[in-house]
Amino acid sequence: MMEKLLRERILIHFEDCHAGRIGLTELDDGATVEIPTEGEVVITTDSHVVKPIFFPGGDIGRLAAAGTLNDLTVMGARPLALTLALIVEEGFPLDSLDRILASFSATLAEAGAVLVTGDTKVMGHGEIDGIAINTAGIGIAVRAISDAAIEPGDAVIVTGTIGDHGMALLAAREEFNLESPLSSDVAPIWPMIERALSLGGIKAMKDPTRGGLAAALNEMAGKSMATIEIEEDKIPLRREVLSLSELLGISPLEVANEGKAILIVEDGKEEEILAAIRTHPLGGEAAVIGRVTDEYPGRVVIATEVGGRRFLDMPLGDPVPRIC
Repeated sequence: MMEKLLRERILIHFEDCHAGRIGLTELDDGATVEIPTEGEVVITTDSHVVKPIFFPGGDIGRLAAAGTLNDLTVMGARPLALTLALIVEEGFPLDSLDRILASFSATLAEAGAVLVTGDTKVMGHGEIDGIAINTAGIGIAVRAISDAAIEPGDAVIVTGTIGDHGMALLAAREEFNLESPLSSDVAPIWPMIERALSLGGIKAMKDPTRGGLAAALNEMAGKSMATIEIEEDKIPLRREVLSLSELLGISPLEVANEGKAILIVEDGKEEEILAAIRTHPLGGEAAVIGRVTDEYPGRVVIATEVGGRRFLDMPLGDPVPRIC
């Protein structure tokens, strides 16, 4: 039965997926990946338990692929190959599985990556909530970029509107019963970031997923023991995100994004890099939102719209569980 599931429902979505001599369709115990002789290999892994599994703008398949691709991207690595491990509940609808796998495959294609190996397990009814997905990714970087190499004077760029994914999922959950035009931003960002990388001057990158912009900036500031100061009125936010965040009492700066990146760039390079990002459809609303200083080492400061300043602290908990 597992062989039938693999051949008739899973492998058909990933035909001819090879990154080396032995690929997915051989169904061997592993796969090979041809690595260029120049550069550094970057490896990442992630697990995905989103609820609902289908949401405005995407599903768990697109989320799993994009999340892993983007983790490679913000380290300056061109995504090469992914793995896919499925843990599926007994009785899970096969048409839903087809839809998820087609979405995963299409998202890989957007970034020019392939699936090379995977695993499938079926658990008893009630032992898991529908489906969970684990992925691993391999990419190649000329020189990997960390999220900590920042210095006073550097500029802070976000590649688009903040809070879209987390707020779209909140609106889609049955317990809230909200009607909203919000859609998740989930997307692979490598094609956009590649344009900026070619210009040089990017010193650090991070994708603001769990914990949102607030968590990502605090991690970057804490690791480098620098101060990141941002301006509230320069942070790109959709009107619908602001309205929903006010209704639910959740800060849009603390919820996940799945198609955005934070870039810390050398002073004087920000306008050139910003222009390159904006040439891509995902980067049309990119903005410079702040600077790196040394005023409060390891802290994030936000200049408010009313003229004040306050610390933007690391979120104490997860305001929106199971969104990535």
